[in-house]
Amino acid sequence: MLQEKERLESARLMRVNHSGEVAAQALYQGQALMARQPEVADALHHAAAEETDHLAWCELRLRELNGRTSLLNPIWYAGSFTIGALAGALGRSTSLGFVTETERQVEAHLRSHMQRLAPGDTRSRAILEQMTHDEVQHGAKAASLGGKDLPIPVRWAMRLTARLMTRGSYWL
Repeated sequence: MLQEKERLESARLMRVNHSGEVAAQALYQGQALMARQPEVADALHHAAAEETDHLAWCELRLRELNGRTSLLNPIWYAGSFTIGALAGALGRSTSLGFVTETERQVEAHLRSHMQRLAPGDTRSRAILEQMTHDEVQHGAKAASLGGKDLPIPVRWAMRLTARLMTRGSYWL
């Protein structure tokens, strides 16, 4: 049984993760819309399907923790869809590189959340462990399909955007 402070922290972390999955759905949908090669579109649709599972797991866990989803999710969705469509329009190697870098950052983010969870929150930890495994697979698939490394300023901008989303969703 979690203490109230632990429950609240877990709910906030799972709200952030839920928002991340909302954004992931939008990114992949925007990229798939712009994909010119069927194998790239298929990989993006497959990843989006797994992200739908993650979204459901996070939402269920939020309910179990008496938490709520972020009020900012519509903004995260719209912005992420736009970014995904732009990345997709830049071509295969850039779009897939964007997926690879996104998943690297998400993996690090999920691992940091697992460290912040109370030791007794095994349910949230199990969800985040499975999500981490899946995200690593998405990134590896994108790299294997020809994703190229993104320029450092783009990676920094992605980190900054993720930090803003994380902080906003943590509180709102």
